[in-house]
Amino acid sequence: MGNIHQTAIIEDGATVHPEAVVGPFCVVGKDVTLAAGVTLKSHVAVDGRTRIGGGTTIFPFASIGHVPQDLKYHGEKSELVIGENCTIREHVTINPGTEGGGMKTRIGDNCLLMIGAHVAHDCVIGNHVILVNNATLGGHVVLGDFVIIGGLSAVHQFVRIGEHAMIGGASGVETDVIPFGSATGNRATLAGLNLTGMKRRNFSRDDIHALRSAYKYLFTGDGTFAERCKTLSADIAKFPSVQTVLKFINDETKRGFCQPE
Repeated sequence: MGNIHQTAIIEDGATVHPEAVVGPFCVVGKDVTLAAGVTLKSHVAVDGRTRIGGGTTIFPFASIGHVPQDLKYHGEKSELVIGENCTIREHVTINPGTEGGGMKTRIGDNCLLMIGAHVAHDCVIGNHVILVNNATLGGHVVLGDFVIIGGLSAVHQFVRIGEHAMIGGASGVETDVIPFGSATGNRATLAGLNLTGMKRRNFSRDDIHALRSAYKYLFTGDGTFAERCKTLSADIAKFPSVQTVLKFINDETKRGFCQPE
């Protein structure tokens, strides 16, 4: 128990790995599990059926796993699962799932949630995701790997944002954003592709060129959006990045798709 500060409160039933660190004035609830290498800096409150993966660090005044902000929640035994090597900064709030959303909120590995970010009930967040200061996710939001949500942005409930997409700061996202997309605005519109992100992550030149051609056809070609998705050239559709976009479009959407202005 040498890694637990004398002012911390660990409720009976909590599972705290001997290599976890619980700092001053932290409160850890009875159903919480902290893996090896987890660090709660100070004044962190973790409650509910929450599991935090190894190497994750949580900074002061974060509220993790407390009751969802959902009037339909009635005490069901839902969960919050946070992956490994995440960084969760000051005043972040993350809620567990609800019966109406699969009973689980999930955050992947190597994510960075900056000051004041909020993850609502039943969200599913991939790996290497960044939520910049005060970014807000409504309930049931799905973020793919490597998504970046700019500061002061808000994502409407049930919206999906595909992998490698980027949302500009102070944006309101009401509809699904395709993988590799870049969206921005008070009511966000699609502003193009996150080409800088693709280059940083070593996508091939051919993959990037194919995706640019697909984007141009899908969002500026003749006919309806649905028709263009079906008639995209097979030579372009064979590239992995384009296949990722087409699969995303063909999956179920509850909010429709973000389009260029």
